[in-house]
Amino acid sequence: MTIEKLIPTCNLNTVKDGRGAIFTFIPKDPILEFNLNIIKAGKVRGNHHHPEFDEYYLLTSGEGVLVWKEDDNSKEKFLYLARGQCTRTPKGVKHVFLAINDCTLVVMLTKKWDDCETPIVHENLGMGEGDHGDPNSPFYKKEN
Repeated sequence: MTIEKLIPTCNLNTVKDGRGAIFTFIPKDPILEFNLNIIKAGKVRGNHHHPEFDEYYLLTSGEGVLVWKEDDNSKEKFLYLARGQCTRTPKGVKHVFLAINDCTLVVMLTKKWDDCETPIVHENLGMGEGDHGDPNSPFYKKEN
């Protein structure tokens, strides 16, 4: 399992007409929920994996690095992401996003978060702290 970058298609007429452009991404899976994530420069979102859904990122502003490990013994891999790039993270892949500058992402899930028994499992990928799934983080809240 690995994170993949989605390559969009483009109807070139949407560029030639002078109004801008339309780029189309086709997900492999049905999207059942999407979220707007705002990440401040130098901060992280992640240090976790999702056992019940695949996760798509569409970066709408800023630059960042998406880091992942395929298993505990593998070397970390990364993708540099900038505005307009899209990725797919399969369920079970440990990942973290580090914002180089202020970023906005649309994050799309293949299962509704609230329908998951275990939506998130904390992992420490060594890229900083702050994941709300980390029991040692000041942002963590134990659900009763």
